Amino acid sequence: MEIERRFFVADDGLRPWRMCEHQSQITQHYLDSVLFTNNENQLIYAGNLMLIEMNDEEKSLFVKTGEWTSRIRFTPESVFLTLKGRRTHSAAIELEWELDRELGEKIIGSKSHPSISKTRYYWKGKDGMTWEVDEFEGVLEGLILAEIELPSIEHEPHLPEWLGEEVTGFHQWSNVSLAINGIE
Repeated sequence: MEIERRFFVADDGLRPWRMCEHQSQITQHYLDSVLFTNNENQLIYAGNLMLIEMNDEEKSLFVKTGEWTSRIRFTPESVFLTLKGRRTHSAAIELEWELDRELGEKIIGSKSHPSISKTRYYWKGKDGMTWEVDEFEGVLEGLILAEIELPSIEHEPHLPEWLGEEVTGFHQWSNVSLAINGIE
């Protein structure tokens, strides 16, 4: 279960989140989720491309959840396939597996997929929790969003002063919506 809150960032030019220990270039491609099937415990894409062997719990969640948002995330260090179930405000079922880069490139090379590119900064808050601050690129340049993953729905993190309006649960500000629609 992924539990996160998401906010606009009030960019006054100071950008304190850039004073962090780690940052990463990310490109995410959103896949057609109806092309995912399972055969026994194998996760199959587009009818014939075996991606991974699911354990029994993953298979059960895959079958029960049914409707997924699916993406492949490329960073310089890794490639991950993620399936996310329907979000209920701040929570969603999430399955994630690391893929071989060549396999990830084969999947996205099969056709054009909506995508986004961004620089992600991993900024530690006063409470020790890590905020992920995304500065988007391309047609989304200028958009900055921050999110924090929480241990429970009830957990109240320390909110940095540079946060703007909360957009948790607003689907139009999800990464998949931004990839498909851009900023409207």
